[in-house]
Amino acid sequence: MDGTLVDTEPYWMAAETPLVERFGGTWSHEQALALVGLGLEDSARIFQAAGVRMSVDAIIDHLTDEVMRALATTGVPFRPGARELLADLRGAGIKTALVTMSMRRMAQTVVDLIDFPAFDVVIAGDDATRPKPFPDPYLQACEALGVSPEETVAIEDSPNGLRSAVAAGTSAIGVPLMVSVAGAGAHAVWPTLEGRSAQDVASFHSAHRAAQESTR
Repeated sequence: MDGTLVDTEPYWMAAETPLVERFGGTWSHEQALALVGLGLEDSARIFQAAGVRMSVDAIIDHLTDEVMRALATTGVPFRPGARELLADLRGAGIKTALVTMSMRRMAQTVVDLIDFPAFDVVIAGDDATRPKPFPDPYLQACEALGVSPEETVAIEDSPNGLRSAVAAGTSAIGVPLMVSVAGAGAHAVWPTLEGRSAQDVASFHSAHRAAQESTR
């Protein structure tokens, strides 16, 4: 969600720095970038190591509240082409799932602001048995959709997300935003979702599966 469907990463970063500074620490842009796509519990432990004297759950709740406040104040910044691609996928009858490490209450807020039923399934950070970069969130989404990972395409903006999607066995497309996805295992990299269609996704999946079969 964050960085692929909506450009909320700057909201997270804006919430992180004051939190660390409140406890006398410092927080750099590079440190913030290292958290992109990481599970919130893992991120919270990194904040604790940086001096934030709060529980993991309290850190997660604080950051989620701050980002949701920013969304309520400034609106939801959808990424170019994301809603249009979702609408085309839905029109083509293709099942869709949102797989995010954000909390469900935040994910549901974003989903509710899309002006059509965009997703069959939402797997959020508090649903995952293990966070990205483990494969669990994508495997849970596939099970909920009733499909195998080999039948799916994952679209991710972060290395941690791509590692999760690839480990689960999906065909993975990287659409980078804040950080490079080089070396994360993406089977294709698209600079943007703008102008992309359900047919583009299907063609990518077919070509990737054919390439895999030819190497066996």
